[in-house]
Amino acid sequence: MKLSREISDDGRFVRQPNRFTERLGPPEPGRYRVYASYACPWAQRVLIVRKLLGLEDLLDVTIVDPIRDEKGWRIPDGDPEYLSELYHATDPGYTGRYTVPCVWDTKDKRIVTNDFPQITLDLEMSWGTFPNLYPERLRPDIDIMNDRLYHGLNNAVYEAGFARDQQAYEEAVARVFTTLDFLEVRLAESDYLFDTLTESDVRLYTTLARFDSVYYAHFKCAVRRLTDYPALWAYARRLYAIPAFHETTDFDHIKRHYYMTQPNINPTRIVPVGPELDWSL
Repeated sequence: MKLSREISDDGRFVRQPNRFTERLGPPEPGRYRVYASYACPWAQRVLIVRKLLGLEDLLDVTIVDPIRDEKGWRIPDGDPEYLSELYHATDPGYTGRYTVPCVWDTKDKRIVTNDFPQITLDLEMSWGTFPNLYPERLRPDIDIMNDRLYHGLNNAVYEAGFARDQQAYEEAVARVFTTLDFLEVRLAESDYLFDTLTESDVRLYTTLARFDSVYYAHFKCAVRRLTDYPALWAYARRLYAIPAFHETTDFDHIKRHYYMTQPNINPTRIVPVGPELDWSL
């Protein structure tokens, strides 16, 4: 899966840059299709925002198979069969990983963007207005929070899980739990990261949803579980109670994807039973 290209000489995971970074144009029914995976936290963000903003009729969705092989993400009953074919149709010389989410322009027959941090912001600023997940009054603070979440948690769990050096692993794990500790304090007296539901909550939720089931054991982020943080666990369940969150959370896809498609971490590809978690309020 070309992951080795994202491991530096000192054993650190360095995520590849996004190849396609155009901004989404105005909504046009039937023109744009997002390819996503229920297993992928970056893709789930788009699925959540799409439902929250009521954009189902404006942005079509194809869910790829959670079990990725050497050809990348497979498109069930799809034409083409693999997501890689769309990447090469857009850039015949593309050599990176074939990532989700990506947005395909059915009119121009090309990928517009696989820039996962920007896709949801474009939807929030240009496609949907309610709820306002990126309010102008909070944008500077949301941007700061999103940066902290990315470097301290969203991507840091991958830096821990894919590290091939003990020091690199320990540094990443330290950032993960420093960030979780910070969030536990922040959410002890607040329903959301700010005074309303925002883009930052979407970005945090998708990592929390995978934490105990995957990141804790599979990525060796085993200092504490999400359920060991009372405020964070209550916060995650509050978000899960919102249909856009729980309807796009598929724990079967999540577990099968991580445990079965990352043999460098789990060579047996055995999917563990559990953990038994009650996500209901």
